[in-house]
Order: sequence, then C-alpha cells, then structure tokens
Amino acid sequence: MNSTRLLILPSLKVKQTSDDKIIITKKFIDGIIEYQRHWSGEVVVLIEPTLEPSNQLDNISVKINELPFNLNVVNFDSINKYQYFRKESVVLASMGFRQNHISKICKLSNIPCIYITEYSWKTRMQVIDSTTNNPALRLRRYIWEATQELKQRQAIAIANGVQCNGTPTYEGYRTINSNPLQYFDTRVKENMLASNTELKARTSQCLKNSPLRLLFSGRLIKIKGADHLIRVAQKLKNLGVEFEMFICGDGDLRELIEKEIQQSRLSDSVKMLGVLQFQTELIPFIKKNIDIFVCCHRQGDPSCTYLETMSCGVPIVGYDNQAFAGLVKYSQAGWLVKMNQPDMLALKIAQLNENRESIVAESHKSLEFAKQHTFEKTFTRRIAHIQEIVRGK
Repeated sequence: MNSTRLLILPSLKVKQTSDDKIIITKKFIDGIIEYQRHWSGEVVVLIEPTLEPSNQLDNISVKINELPFNLNVVNFDSINKYQYFRKESVVLASMGFRQNHISKICKLSNIPCIYITEYSWKTRMQVIDSTTNNPALRLRRYIWEATQELKQRQAIAIANGVQCNGTPTYEGYRTINSNPLQYFDTRVKENMLASNTELKARTSQCLKNSPLRLLFSGRLIKIKGADHLIRVAQKLKNLGVEFEMFICGDGDLRELIEKEIQQSRLSDSVKMLGVLQFQTELIPFIKKNIDIFVCCHRQGDPSCTYLETMSCGVPIVGYDNQAFAGLVKYSQAGWLVKMNQPDMLALKIAQLNENRESIVAESHKSLEFAKQHTFEKTFTRRIAHIQEIVRGK
C-alpha cells in the first residue's frame, strides 16, 4: 500500500498564465493537501488546461513548483501514454465527457479506477433549462446529455468503484457498480463546527422574536437561483415579516440584484456583503448572525453550501432539487418548497417566523448531522474506500 501512487484527475481545469504559473481554486488545493495527509503513498494531480479560469470565488494564482504536491498539466486524450499510468497506481477520476475513457484505459493497464460523481442526468438537464433559451439549441444539448449519460454509465460499470457526492448520483449509479460510496462535500473541519455555546447564544436571540435573520451565500448566478432572492424578500415585506437578508458572494447577477434592492426599496432589509473569506469571515458570521439559510438552487448539484451551513447550526429552507431533497431525507433537517416558487419560499419563511421553536429545533438537528460529515471524517471514509478497493483488486 505504501508504494501505491494515487493519481487524481479532477474535472476542474486550470488556466496557465505562464509556463510555471496557473490559476486554480483554493478549495481544490486544500482538498489535495487533505488527500496527502490521509494517503500513505505519493499523490499526483493530472489536470487539463483551459483558456479561461473557472468562475469560482476562491481562484488564486500560484506557481506550479511551489504547490505542496505534484501537479502536471496534461491532455486527457493522450493520458494513456503518461508515465504515471503504471501498475503501482490507483486512479481517482472525475465523471464527465473528458474522462469517460479513463476506466477503460485503467482496465487495460491493470490499475484500479474509481470515479467521483456529482451531477446526475436530471441535474444536467436542469442546468440546460436554466442557461439555454434557444429551443433548438436546448434540444441538441438534451440529446448530447442523453448520449453522455449512456457513456457515463458504461464507464462507471467497468470501474472498480464510484464515490458519489450527495444523494442524486448515488441513487442513480449505486446499482451499476459493485463498490459505491456516498459522501457529502464540505470544507468545514472539526474545529470550525458551531459550539454549543455559540448555538445557544444565537438561538436564544432567535427566540426573542427580533427580525428574522436570513442568508444566501455563493455564486450570484441563475442556476443558483440568485435571481429569486429579491422576489422572496419582496414577498416577505408584503406579508409584513420583519427580517434581515444578507447576500454574500459575487457573480453575473450582482448588479441586477443591487438594482432590484433599490427599486424595491429594500435597502433597509437586504444587505449585499460581497465575497467573505470562508474560514475567517463567512463561517464566523453565519454562526453568530443567521437564523435560516435561503436556498433557491434550481439544480440538484451536491453543493458544499448545504453541509457548511448546517455545520454552523443553521437550518436551510430551499427548493426541492434532487440534492437538497435527498439531504433533507438523510438528515431529517430543513424544509422543502416546490421548485421555482419564490412566493411559496417566502410563505414558508413567514410560517417559520411565527414558530421560532421549530427553527431552533432544526438548528440542533442540522448541526448534529454535520458533525458526522466533517471535512476530516469525510476524507477518512473516502480514503478507506480507495484502500479497500486497492487491497481487493
């Protein structure tokens, strides 16, 4: 086991700004460092280049040779010729059209392959619906995704294992692979969890019937439902609910949201806080100041926002997309509202405003679930899963 090399092939791509510098997300770097901490052998990242950096909020520019792990920018089309594809390796690949061939290459090379899955077919269709207005183009993309799903299922079926982030792909793929594992993505470590003292202080404030404190954090884009936030706020105002809504993040809809706040005369109730540093600003702010997270996500991707919010002891009310509905089922915490119904979301929040005890109860349930799925515990389970597959090969 000590000599087995772990090859990680992410779906994330990097923009090379020079021969030795790339733009990459801080979250990705932290994740690979955690793999190194748990894996006894060498960890190597093989990653593809792109012309434009990702739209993630934590992009940073780094020198490749200064990274605390081995990273190689390669083309996945010719990856079978790469020196690391040898028998003493195990491959952790990411499901997507650029990696459908990886499990076949691994099988031919006699090395174990494990796929990571995140976006179910239904979720990918929802993304198309949210981002494609042209009917003809939308149809072509539907057909392409249907073909892609067949290829993905074939790739997963011959892989040695599959690690499913969230419930949607786990429910979809666990029957076609003999070694499935479900996990919930999060960046929150044990020492970042809300303490009992912090939870008691905040929930005590909630029970005083002061204005309800709401939060949305993340990318301000359509598929995250950011365009519905002000509609929710406006409905709450019309219902006579006293509230404060904090919006953290950035994205294509930021200027539109700022304009809507002004036009709706919501400046006293809705505050745009911009991008807060995750560990030192955002998490402490949520633990101290938020009663409910408002989640308008239109698609069922397993956003780490869910577990990270619950780690603060904050319950979530949101649209019943696949990922959140599955999480509510597993955790028995949070509230579901029909998809794309901002007025119904506001009505649910208004009901909760009149029943603060239920908010407090869900706060405790949310934290208890998150305690079982911290950053460390999740990685321990995933590494153990890989090791079991290597031993059983």
